Amino acid sequence: MSKKTLIVIGNGMVGHHFLEQFVASPGAAEYDILVFGEEKQLAYDRVHLSEYFTGSTHADLAMGTADWYSAQGVELRLDESVTTLNRDRKRVTTPKGEYGYDELVLATGSFPFVPPIEGREHPHCFVYRTLDDLDAIRASAREGKSGVVVGGGLLGLEAANALTNLGLQAHVVE
Repeated sequence: MSKKTLIVIGNGMVGHHFLEQFVASPGAAEYDILVFGEEKQLAYDRVHLSEYFTGSTHADLAMGTADWYSAQGVELRLDESVTTLNRDRKRVTTPKGEYGYDELVLATGSFPFVPPIEGREHPHCFVYRTLDDLDAIRASAREGKSGVVVGGGLLGLEAANALTNLGLQAHVVE
């Protein structure tokens, strides 16, 4: 008997936690599991993202390893975004191909809101959401003296602290 196919779109915290629960459940062996993640890194803990600026590495923040996914029989497609979803045909499309599924889980996360203010397109204007964002902020900080954080909530204050740790004078606008 052939296996059914489960596709998970999203390899963030929710997608990873879903996989942990699913592979431990009865019946998981009936599925081939294919996971698409738009980032190039394995799932990582965004709650502790600020620790990346104080010396933590991606491996420190990672929620699993490539070996874990492989041991669970999960085919992981990093840096591959799903561009089209056809629910009638039960197919997803990426820039690399089209894939059929029997079951689909959407764990796509969210996108940051950038206020419609002048200058938001500037090459040194960033959001604070992914490891790639933090790498870009770190590179930009080498050229700057100060930075502005829009938002004075917990994450905004963590971002301001990160700018300070990078040697910048940080300003928070609430």
